[in-house]
Amino acid sequence: MTTTKQPGTFTVRPMNISPGGPGHRSDAEVVHGWVTHPRSAFWMMGDARLEDVEREYAAIAAHPHHDAFIGLHDGEPAFLMERYDPTEVELAGLYEAEPGDVGMHFLVAPPETPVHGYTLAVISTVMETLFADPGVRRVVVEPDVTNTAVHALNKAVGFEVIREIAKPEKDALLSACTREQFEAATTGARR
Repeated sequence: MTTTKQPGTFTVRPMNISPGGPGHRSDAEVVHGWVTHPRSAFWMMGDARLEDVEREYAAIAAHPHHDAFIGLHDGEPAFLMERYDPTEVELAGLYEAEPGDVGMHFLVAPPETPVHGYTLAVISTVMETLFADPGVRRVVVEPDVTNTAVHALNKAVGFEVIREIAKPEKDALLSACTREQFEAATTGARR
C-alpha cells in the first residue's frame, strides 16, 4: 500500500562504526538489517553476518577515498549513502574520469509502508549532499544492468547512461549526472 503523505525531512550524517551504547543499536546493526533484506539483493550482502557488515564499513571508514553516511528521515535512520573517488575505488581504470567526478551508492531501508515519492526524495537528498561540495562537478554511478528501478530513479534526477561496463561482481550501467543536469531535472519536478 502506498500512502500519499509528504516524505518529510531528510538529513545526512557520517556513519558511526562504533558499537551502540546500552539500549542503542549501532549503525552497523541498522545497516545489517537493510543489506540482508530481500529487497536489497543488488547490494550483494544478503548472507552477510553482522561481523561482515562491521568489517566492510570499518574498511570504508579507514579508506582515504571512500566514505559512508547514514541518511535520516525525520531524525531516524532511513538510508545508507556511500561517496567514493571513482578514480581510486569501484571504477578505477573502467571509464574516462573527468575533474570533479564523485562516485555514489545509496540504499533505502526497506519500508514498512511505502510512501509515494520517498525514494525519489532520498536520491535527491543524496545528490544535494554530494553537490554541496563545490569541487563536485559530476556524480557517476554503476548500478547493475538489471536494476531497472534504480535506472528509472537515476534518470528522474538527471543521470544519463554512458555505457555498459563489466565489473568483477556485475555488469553495470555506467551513468553520470552533472550539477546542471541534476538542477534541470529536479527544478522541473518541483514546479
